Amino acid sequence: MALSDSPTPTRRDVRVTTNQAPPLVGHNVVTSDLALTEAVLRHGSADVLADIEAVGREAGTAEAREHGQLANEHHPLLTPYDRYGNRIDEVSFHPSWHWLMERAVGHGLAATPWEQQEAGAPHAHVRRAAGFMAWSHTEPGHGCPISMTYAAIPALRADDAIAKEWTPLLASTTYDPGLRPIADKRGALAGMGMTEKQGGSDVRANVTVARPTSVDGEYTLHGHKWFTSAPMNDMFLVLAQAAGGVTCFVLPRVLPDGSRNLLDVVRLKDKLGNRSNASSELEFDGTVAYRLGDEGRGVRTIIEMVAATRLDCVLGSTSLMRRAVSEASWHAAHRSAFGSLLADKPLMQNVLADLAVEAEAATAVAVRLAAAVDNLDDPHEAALRRIALPLAKFWVCKRTPMHVAEALECLGGNGYVEESVMPLLYREAPLNSVWEGSGNVNALDVLRALSREPEVLSAWITEVGLARGGDARLDRAIDDTLAMLGDTASLEVGARRLASRMALCLQGSLLVRFAPPEVADVFCASRLGTSYDGVFGALDGGDLRAIVERTTPTV
Repeated sequence: MALSDSPTPTRRDVRVTTNQAPPLVGHNVVTSDLALTEAVLRHGSADVLADIEAVGREAGTAEAREHGQLANEHHPLLTPYDRYGNRIDEVSFHPSWHWLMERAVGHGLAATPWEQQEAGAPHAHVRRAAGFMAWSHTEPGHGCPISMTYAAIPALRADDAIAKEWTPLLASTTYDPGLRPIADKRGALAGMGMTEKQGGSDVRANVTVARPTSVDGEYTLHGHKWFTSAPMNDMFLVLAQAAGGVTCFVLPRVLPDGSRNLLDVVRLKDKLGNRSNASSELEFDGTVAYRLGDEGRGVRTIIEMVAATRLDCVLGSTSLMRRAVSEASWHAAHRSAFGSLLADKPLMQNVLADLAVEAEAATAVAVRLAAAVDNLDDPHEAALRRIALPLAKFWVCKRTPMHVAEALECLGGNGYVEESVMPLLYREAPLNSVWEGSGNVNALDVLRALSREPEVLSAWITEVGLARGGDARLDRAIDDTLAMLGDTASLEVGARRLASRMALCLQGSLLVRFAPPEVADVFCASRLGTSYDGVFGALDGGDLRAIVERTTPTV
């Protein structure tokens, strides 16, 4: 038939859509993720997996997807004064934010595992980590107050009285928003204020001053905080300069008598991503706070909170990777081009398999870290957590932006429009590499741990050594990394390279020991071999189809 003889499309034909992937809804985010379920069974139990399946089921609904989009489209709004001119400093959120928060708290993803662990429940932190990763598929921004609430508990234990006052509310599964005294609340949320505009990560440069009052342990704060997320939370752990040096304080949003603490929300940050969450600048002038730990020990007191939030940076970035590769593989499984499905095209299989392996390696190390929190009485687990947290925070969070960008490209133009959710993930991707210490801060923390705590190197050697003999490429990479540690003259300038290699060896060890052979083989050949150039989709061999099928969601 000549071209001129081809039938002209009718208006009805034009309105009919074909060859478009359906929305990825109606699936269970947990059970569709084999890397996650296998890690939970490995470090937790079948009971833990069964418990979090409800989280995965709700996270995969069309309703959850819509609430995630709405929470990002309708940003928080600051109202400094009421209609009569009274200073109120209130931030209002879209109802979808509260829908997400209510379920995150209700699923026990805030501080609940600390109480469960105290009560003797096994695998409480593995359960929470897996649930946090699954629920973060809905929308990552609201995970910030959830994460800070989780992370506050270890720091609060520096003072028994304060811990007993706050822990039951922070560990509650009841979401109870609003500014009221904690005596009138069924649940509470925590935040953190460390950085100041002149110092950033250098918290010892903080200039906020703490002045003791006549009440034992009570101070007033005078100064500012440059980044404090979720200013409507019920309490904040902050650092300030007391007479004895940098000190940690608990700052309640509302005082016991019902009056609002003197805390001015100067403005909300206009951020690249994380739009659903309100990040603010605060000013203090006579703000009441209570000392947590000894004067001059503020960094040591709050460091446990930092460690827990670093874990959540790894969990959050891993969730972004998994959500991104799920969307990409789902699209490829339903979209045809040039005569066949995209998922059947060899080069697309290469890209998707590479993305899948990256996400699986991140998942393996994330759940392994959570298991270490479940077993901190074990010296090996405590030492491994100390070194592996900054390693994983550095590497996994650094890999996420390029991973999400590549996954977005798999959807073509469809991935560049807001409705696809890929732009939301892309804007979020750099955040966790900045939060709780940028790449340099974490790489240098690795050096600090290695130089001051010799047990951490032993823990890393022991952990990666469990896979010795399983893959020659991994064995060589471990030996080469140990050789790097001997070059003391260039350790600081090469800190990023060292952190990268140590993280990769740890991921490789976990995959060689536990992942399907095709996943471990591709990881070791690419990340630990000599031919990998860092571009996703440049794998050289391997059972790529099996890897892609393993990571494609099922509905």
